[in-house]
Amino acid sequence: SRFVTEVTVLARSCQSASAAANPPPSDERSFFPSSQLATFPIMAAFVVRKVGSGLLAPRNGATLQKVQNFSTSRAWTKSQKLATAGGLVIGGAGALLFALDQSVSASGTEVHPTEMPWSHKGVFNSLDHAGIRRGYEVYKQVCAACHSMRFLAYRNLIGVSHTEAEAKAEAAEIMVKDGPDEAGNYFMRPGKLSDYFPSPYPNEEAARAANNGAYPPDLSYIALARHGGEDYLFALLTGYVDAPAGIVLREGQYYNPYFPGGAISMAQALYNEAAEYSDGTPPTASQLAKDVSTFLVWSADPCHDERKRMGIKSLGILLVLGSLAYYIKRHKWAALKTRKISFYPKQK
Repeated sequence: SRFVTEVTVLARSCQSASAAANPPPSDERSFFPSSQLATFPIMAAFVVRKVGSGLLAPRNGATLQKVQNFSTSRAWTKSQKLATAGGLVIGGAGALLFALDQSVSASGTEVHPTEMPWSHKGVFNSLDHAGIRRGYEVYKQVCAACHSMRFLAYRNLIGVSHTEAEAKAEAAEIMVKDGPDEAGNYFMRPGKLSDYFPSPYPNEEAARAANNGAYPPDLSYIALARHGGEDYLFALLTGYVDAPAGIVLREGQYYNPYFPGGAISMAQALYNEAAEYSDGTPPTASQLAKDVSTFLVWSADPCHDERKRMGIKSLGILLVLGSLAYYIKRHKWAALKTRKISFYPKQK
């Protein structure tokens, strides 16, 4: 190489100059002649200067060129770059929202309910219809004294928890204001299947006056309106404890750690044997809370079982169609896709 050639020429010139200037005595014996020893410092300085300049020379241009050649971003189209940027923005925003939601949930003062092993939680599991019937009995005997379910009609019970005759008998137990009749008067009549569950109070003001200013919420969709669903309902109904030190409750308030703020105006309603079951199930407090929570899940989502049933059917249909499409693609379309047509022009 050029560097080796320069070193060799320099060494020879230095050696000849040193030999001419300092001829060695005839009786001196050494492993290295003095002329060679004199050339070592000059050669070392030259090598250091050349090698040092090579090591310190910037090589960023070659490195960047290699990186650019390795990167595939230069080959992306504009739509691909926009899609990638949009995906990164959406992913970052989702991660930020999740982190903020978790921080807000962790900063609350209420206790988060434990996730219970409900029988309807699985993908292929339906609601416990016997539990729905028992939950209706708990609502009728305990909860209906304060809470309404004005979006639920007696006809909705047919085929779910009651037969048609049983639903008619349940509806006939209430009296509904109807009219006007031929004389223009309103009258009271027994309930029918088309009637909705009655409200315990005629209006909101009457409900607040009877509950120390608190308004009992409607329970038709309460399972979907509360974070945690049935887990929250079960924990709230069974979670009443004495207020800890430092918590001051006003008159008519009770302490429940699962309720936001801890102070709730609803007294504990479910005790052992607070209601009676028609099927003979022991009415413990936890059983009552479990059954009424199941009933409220059904009232909030009456299509729960039908939706899962249709989902299973849809998965089966998609599996059949997917298998058929795979067969056509592999055994029919593959031959057409790989077919080649040769054109031979006519010879004149």
